Amino acid sequence: MEMKDARSLSSEAQEALRKRAVQAVLEGRTHQETAQLFGGARGTVTRWMGLYRKQGEVGLDPRSKGRSLHPALGEEEAAMVLELVSRHSPDQLGLPFFLWTREAVGELIKRRLGLALSQWTVGRHLKRWGFTPQKPARRAYEQNPAAVRRWLLEEYPQVQKQAKEEGAEIHWGDEMGARSDHQAGRTWGRKGKTPVVAAPGKRFRCNVISAVTNRGVLRFRVFEERFTSAVFIDFLRRLIRSRDRKVYLIVDRHPVHVAEAVAEWVEWHKERIRLIHLPAYSPELNPGEYLNQDVKTNAVGRWRARTKGQLMRNLRSYLRSTQKCPDVVQRFFHARPVRYAAV
Repeated sequence: MEMKDARSLSSEAQEALRKRAVQAVLEGRTHQETAQLFGGARGTVTRWMGLYRKQGEVGLDPRSKGRSLHPALGEEEAAMVLELVSRHSPDQLGLPFFLWTREAVGELIKRRLGLALSQWTVGRHLKRWGFTPQKPARRAYEQNPAAVRRWLLEEYPQVQKQAKEEGAEIHWGDEMGARSDHQAGRTWGRKGKTPVVAAPGKRFRCNVISAVTNRGVLRFRVFEERFTSAVFIDFLRRLIRSRDRKVYLIVDRHPVHVAEAVAEWVEWHKERIRLIHLPAYSPELNPGEYLNQDVKTNAVGRWRARTKGQLMRNLRSYLRSTQKCPDVVQRFFHARPVRYAAV
């Protein structure tokens, strides 16, 4: 009996053939020897042995031919899986995964519904549900979703209303560090040979503080010292000096932003400036983060500075050119997480 003709055999005969081949391997024959003995392919023997090791003799049982008349997941079952994948991460559901992969979704289906689906089948379900593999955004575990909703639905609309009543201008402030070894983008190279980019062995860095508005205004300062209350107050002083309207500055809860010295200075100048804090651990709500990403990618990652002075000059030059393009600054407010601040 030859394995290559097995498809013409009855289900019982095919099962017997598989079990004889597996028994031959268990008795000490190699996969190649077993394939030659039965006149088939070594890969077929290997596949049968894989089924046997995973499922025992059950894996060798006859299976129905052709496409199943009944879908593996019913509508209610699919809706349940879709809801869980959409609203939770794998680890929140007790799964040993961090990201939703086909393997993770398959394990979820197996645990909740008792169905063992192949990764290919899981992938077809995900595609039908409108899912695609994507690079995930980061979000801190400490973030309070209720505080974020309150900010979006209540607090920020109130800030907008008060700013309008006072004729104030809403600015979004943020800080970032720029390192000499930061790299962004790709370079062409021969397949199989990773390109090497020359960089100075000595690392150095500087810092940037900035503020943007949805009307395209950008103010910034590049500095090499640590970010302290004195540095922040100096930036605030420059900011209100450059504006002819009261400034509402929205920032995160960095220790410097909530420092006592800063609070006292703002209180002394409350006719000219008001400091407002975002919910904790919510950088995605700040349009200034998109300016930071743009600067790190284009002013730091794509230009190799050899000295700290050159790094600072590159930053100032890029920020000044951005400052002259209000439409570029306005585009930082177009990303979905900060679109609420664009109006």
